[in-house]
Amino acid sequence: MMRAIKSIVMASAACMAFTAHAADLKVAVYSANVPFGYEDQNGKLTGYEVDIVNLVAERLGKKVEYASTPFHMLFSAVQSGRADFAIGTITVTPKRLESISFSQPWIDSELCLTVATKSGIQNVEGLAGKGAAAVTGSVGEMWASTNQPKYKFSEIRRYDGSVEAFLDVAAGRVGGVFHDCPSDAYYIKDKPQYKIVDHIATNEQFAPIFKKDSPLVAEINQEITKLKEEGEIDRIHKKWFGDSAPDESSTKKILPIPKI
Repeated sequence: MMRAIKSIVMASAACMAFTAHAADLKVAVYSANVPFGYEDQNGKLTGYEVDIVNLVAERLGKKVEYASTPFHMLFSAVQSGRADFAIGTITVTPKRLESISFSQPWIDSELCLTVATKSGIQNVEGLAGKGAAAVTGSVGEMWASTNQPKYKFSEIRRYDGSVEAFLDVAAGRVGGVFHDCPSDAYYIKDKPQYKIVDHIATNEQFAPIFKKDSPLVAEINQEITKLKEEGEIDRIHKKWFGDSAPDESSTKKILPIPKI
């Protein structure tokens, strides 16, 4: 399980110092989400989305308080007002836009099936009769649930975080995990016991979420636009993924605030 992060940080590109000062922005974060938001070996919260939020807050002259939150609880955190906004590779969907607001997205993704290298599974069809894993409330869970009759998964196991799902894959308790491709590729790059065997073109775009029609959406979105114009978000992309994002990707392209 994720250990709680309830610490105040001064948003800084160079340093995240945990303090006891009042926060200007309360941010719920799915913090078992390498490389987008996670605790490093020193217990410091870091990652692609965390870096962007820290830079936005620095530009606004605000302090941030992060609260570690399971993925499926990010939505209630913003709806209830416990958080001003939330991050955690949250896909923009029309259904979600009915109850929450997004800023413009800042990275694209698709869905991957990751299995144990020794399993012999070569594609989604190879999961017939085997268990499928997914993070609760994620697009991976939605896709697996919708397609279970077609591909005949024996069950769908749901997890609060992807790490637990990967451990069950390695142990053979499930056949594979449906999860975001960028996260999986980063997580398994030094773990030969796993391999990605299939890509599912879900055409996802990730963005922070806010309470429906929150006035903070426009303020944060304006800063995201500036960071794209200055190439700062692409610089963060290079830091975490090793190369520049495609020119037409949401990492570089200024996009409208998503609407239904």
